[in-house]
Amino acid sequence: MHRLNAWLRRHPMVVDSAWALPLLLVSLVPDNSQDGWQLVVHYVLAVVIPVLMVFRRRKPDLTVTVAGALGIGQVLLNVNPAASSIGYLVFAYTGAAFGSAWVSRLCLAAGLAAGPLTIWRFPTGGVDEEGNPIGTGPSFPQSLLLAVLMSTPFVLCWAWGRLTRVRRAYLVELEDRAARLERERDAQAKVAVAAERARIARELHDVVAHNVSVMIVQADGAAYVLDNSPQQAKEALGTIASTGRQALVEMRRLLGVLRTADTAEEYVPQPGVEELPDLLEQVRTAGLPVEFITSGEVRELPRGVELTVYRIVQEALTNVRKHGGPDVRARVAVDFGEHELAVLIEDDGRGTTDGQLSTGGTDGLGHGLIGMRERVGMVSGSLDIGPRPGGGFRIRAVLPLKAAK
Repeated sequence: MHRLNAWLRRHPMVVDSAWALPLLLVSLVPDNSQDGWQLVVHYVLAVVIPVLMVFRRRKPDLTVTVAGALGIGQVLLNVNPAASSIGYLVFAYTGAAFGSAWVSRLCLAAGLAAGPLTIWRFPTGGVDEEGNPIGTGPSFPQSLLLAVLMSTPFVLCWAWGRLTRVRRAYLVELEDRAARLERERDAQAKVAVAAERARIARELHDVVAHNVSVMIVQADGAAYVLDNSPQQAKEALGTIASTGRQALVEMRRLLGVLRTADTAEEYVPQPGVEELPDLLEQVRTAGLPVEFITSGEVRELPRGVELTVYRIVQEALTNVRKHGGPDVRARVAVDFGEHELAVLIEDDGRGTTDGQLSTGGTDGLGHGLIGMRERVGMVSGSLDIGPRPGGGFRIRAVLPLKAAK
């Protein structure tokens, strides 16, 4: 049934032809009250009005205007109303529903004038053999009532057409709104995907920068002691292998998010404060002495804060190895406050003597420091980076716990 209705909406001339055909057959019945040229006009109207009905929705302004001209001609030529006159009601509806504004107003005016014109041109008192009216006919109040009754069907059809136009405009607006909401939903989905990809890019940067720097340090050490201490070289190679496997696992999990429609939380690794000792042990194995201090009541934190702390420490220590110089030492302090978490990473490296920040440095592209600021900003925290008294640099991040929950 739905398909049939959709097909009929796409082919309105079929529906209009189904209405016009019965009207044509009924209108062709001879009118015994008229003869001569009036009968010819009767048959012309009987054919033309149904034909106009077939094309009324394709050419509403033209068909309604022609139908209105035929109606005026019928009144002026004194051709009695017949079955074909029912078509005028259809055109009153058509002008209001599908026609231009001026056509709609013309249909309303014609509908209001239909009753008075009919009473004036075809009085009910009768006519003689020459067509002259005889008798007194109805009184003025009766004529006025008859005129109103004859105009009422035209006005009702016009009002029905206006309601159809309003309903159609409302449906079009609903369709436009639905299409707009769909476009907005697609746009929001694209923004969410872009944000997720940016987050994954930050994760990849931290994973690759940290693990690759560890592997480079271990490889340099292994090459240095290979001839004199094969056992230390073997241990360094084992560290390189385990670090590479760990980096590969994390990268596979991260890149897997880009190939699946599932949520990232199910696949993306979410290291936190509890994994910091393992990270620092890995850094110490790579040759960077790191002191780790915690204060306050250690407790479970929101996952966003946990990941932010881990990545900040990881990126800061990576920069220490890159820019801190020889014999550099680092210190990591985590303070669990009641309403905020403070993270401090500082070192005693070369500072800015070579034009680079130590803990605050970048990887040459500036993504390290930018990534830190983005992560801290995502949890409504603050980040302070600057020189450390006595040499070196320090990073201090304050993450509000209530805002992050």
